[in-house]
Amino acid sequence: MIIEFYKYQGTGNDFILIDDRENEFNIDDRGLISALCERRMGIGGDGLILLREHETLDFEMIYFNADGKQSSMCGNGGRCIIAFANLLEMVKTKTTFMAIDGEHKGKITEEAIALQMQDVSKIEGVGDGLVIDTGSPHYIEMVDDLEHLDVNKEGRRIRNSKEFKKEGINVNFVLDAAQLQMRTYERGVEGETLSCGTGVVATAIAMHYANCIEDNPVSIKTKGGELTVSFEEFNGTYRNIWLIGEASMVYAGEFEC
Repeated sequence: MIIEFYKYQGTGNDFILIDDRENEFNIDDRGLISALCERRMGIGGDGLILLREHETLDFEMIYFNADGKQSSMCGNGGRCIIAFANLLEMVKTKTTFMAIDGEHKGKITEEAIALQMQDVSKIEGVGDGLVIDTGSPHYIEMVDDLEHLDVNKEGRRIRNSKEFKKEGINVNFVLDAAQLQMRTYERGVEGETLSCGTGVVATAIAMHYANCIEDNPVSIKTKGGELTVSFEEFNGTYRNIWLIGEASMVYAGEFEC
């Protein structure tokens, strides 16, 4: 079987996207998914995303990490699939779609793709950082020297620590500079990625919660580019959260399976 794919990226977070409205792709074939995401012998990507039909909404997003496992919500992947649905002429400037953590809204402009995230009401202090679930679980820790930090070593250590080893966690290191800067170790990829959308959202909320910033919206610099997060906070609950930034197609191709 020949399958057409589209390679997308959002601030360097890259994904293989497939129009699977005919439900032809085998979602249980972890070996195929991980092989496609492998960067030397496959297409390469931080994850693979299927776009499928939904009974009441514009479409459904099914996301897999690079290890082949279906995973929790991916913010940059969500922005990429909005751009993909626009390319397929399924949506124009607004959309509502289903993901693993529920409904999401999206907006499309010439400058950016915006994704509305789920509300956040639980923020927990663990060790030297904060833990926040923004559709995916995140640990956020401030550091003094982000540039020279061994993100893979330190991220792997925290991800596999006693508190998080069973389910795993994404680990974000943040520098409180004139513009917030961050680097992320992602579970499922098991390494540093150029950007992480849910991690950027978690970082923005964590820094606001810790009274480190007052800005809203807040701009955060990742290795792959800049993302903006806006939100409303009321009695400790963060709502109407939007993740905003660029997302674009890199190329399209086919593979046989």
